[in-house]
Amino acid sequence: MNRLKDCLDGDTLLDNCDLAQLLGVTQRTIARYRERDSSVTIRRMRMEKNFYRSSEIQEFLRQRERKNQLSDLSGKGL
Repeated sequence: MNRLKDCLDGDTLLDNCDLAQLLGVTQRTIARYRERDSSVTIRRMRMEKNFYRSSEIQEFLRQRERKNQLSDLSGKGL
């Protein structure tokens, strides 16, 4: 993630490689997220390269954390 990405409305754009590195997952996992979750908007620029807004990734992670917390609570019978 050493490269600076273009900004879209003041928001940093991440490509597949940067996003995978940031989340500690493979690029294939990023593709699975993309297939299963439509809450993150993909920006296609520069001939088939995917970009993601950092603010949307943060919201995606917050939602996943909430889902995990709810799953943990329901699993414990609370």
